[in-house]
Amino acid sequence: MNWRIPLSDIDFGDEERLAVDEVIKSKWLTMGAVTQAFEKEFADYAGVKHAIAVTNCTAALHLACLVVGLSPGDEAIVPSLTFVATANAVRYTGANPVFADITSLENLNISPASIEKRVSPRTRAIVVVHYGGYACDMPKILDIAQKYHLAVIEDAAHAAGSSLDGKALGTWGEVGCFSFFSNKNLTTGEGGMLVTNRDDLAEKLRLFRSHGMTSMTWDRHKGHAWSYDVIVSGYNYRIDEIRSALGRVQLAKLEKNNNLRRHFVDLYGQLLRSQVPEIMIPFRYHPGISSAHIMPILLPEGVNRKVFMDHLKSKGIQTSIHYPPIHTFSAFYDQSFSFDLPLTETAALREVTLPLYPIMTEDNVVEVVDAVKEALAAANSPHL
Repeated sequence: MNWRIPLSDIDFGDEERLAVDEVIKSKWLTMGAVTQAFEKEFADYAGVKHAIAVTNCTAALHLACLVVGLSPGDEAIVPSLTFVATANAVRYTGANPVFADITSLENLNISPASIEKRVSPRTRAIVVVHYGGYACDMPKILDIAQKYHLAVIEDAAHAAGSSLDGKALGTWGEVGCFSFFSNKNLTTGEGGMLVTNRDDLAEKLRLFRSHGMTSMTWDRHKGHAWSYDVIVSGYNYRIDEIRSALGRVQLAKLEKNNNLRRHFVDLYGQLLRSQVPEIMIPFRYHPGISSAHIMPILLPEGVNRKVFMDHLKSKGIQTSIHYPPIHTFSAFYDQSFSFDLPLTETAALREVTLPLYPIMTEDNVVEVVDAVKEALAAANSPHL
């Protein structure tokens, strides 16, 4: 379908095309100088010692779970209101994800109180997700982690450019994981980045990223090595030079585009509160600086969400849901485990994500809000 106003769109232009052309001209397509430059620039941007580029954020999450020591029989506490990759990555290690509730309908992030209730003798890690680029309560979560001697992994897939108390999200825990998927604020189509301040974890991450090899093809090409050893059973989670080239250009645009996203979120808020006050807007007074990755709203209780979304679709406006809770999926549902996630389930039934991207216009936002007002009336119709 050709959407008049899509859910997301990307800021790509001649800069990205020229960067890719340079890689093609170089004839070096695997990890090399461009990837190294991208990693350094991302580390500098985030204010962290190490950045390790990988093929996608799911690979990043898997490696993060491995290097903090998750293994079969362990547990990691995760939110259910997130993309399934967060929990899948825990399972890849043989560990079990244990789902915690969100904080409130105003704050869709994982609840520190719910985290602490889920801690058991088998718990080894907490995996937080900064929903929409809005910061989890990292001081409280780190206190819990310290109290129970747990590792903290940050799923920062939404949070490139987000911060809390002046510190970049993704750099609070042991390891942070970023996504460069096609709808992300910084996109390479597919791609991801791990960040850490721990030298020991960075060394392990680099080994696991590429088959456990002690030297890379690029090292041998540059004459820095002539052979290699394999010292762990690693994975092929490498990124390539083309995506790294795109990433460098996108990183240079990130602050400008995040500021545009924040502007549109503010405009959405003003218009929705004045024209459709029944709509709830999460994260309105949230601390920190958000990347404003998505624009979530919560419909009034009892509204037919499908009718609401179908009405917007009829106007050429794309919407989505973030997210169907993971604990409700067939692959994760276990009759022997009691899930007590009332806020997650309430929010998930009412959430709709509106279009948000840096190259939209203020007129687009006005049009979406006008359509939301009509759609809410249609979804409340007694004839349904």
